[in-house]
Amino acid sequence: MRFMMLMIPKGYGAAAPGAMPDPKHVAAMMKYNEELTKAGVLVGLDGLHPPSMGARISFSGGKPTVSEGPFPGDKEVLGGYWMINVKSKAEAIEWASRCPAGENEVIEIRQVQEMADFTPEVRKAAAGFRPGAQ
Repeated sequence: MRFMMLMIPKGYGAAAPGAMPDPKHVAAMMKYNEELTKAGVLVGLDGLHPPSMGARISFSGGKPTVSEGPFPGDKEVLGGYWMINVKSKAEAIEWASRCPAGENEVIEIRQVQEMADFTPEVRKAAAGFRPGAQ
């Protein structure tokens, strides 16, 4: 089962462009990432620039509208993620609980939908699609 562990640092929505994390915190996270790697559960991970450097595209009436960051009123935004492959939600929770996160950080765990999770009609509609295939 694949799970995304989504890091939500409080206050990151208001971070200025180019905001950088504390090097000591990064070093602790790298040790944690190494544990995930050694255990063979890490599929991928990335940190994200603050929303002030991003954009949102909304589709009101089916028409795309672009809004540049920052986005007023955001209380929770993603700061990064890990994709892990584990046997259960309980194991994903166990790994997230080991993270050296700070008091201002929250990790949300979300299971990735696999094709087998969908109805036959949905699987048929998606048949043949392979990400990255050309």
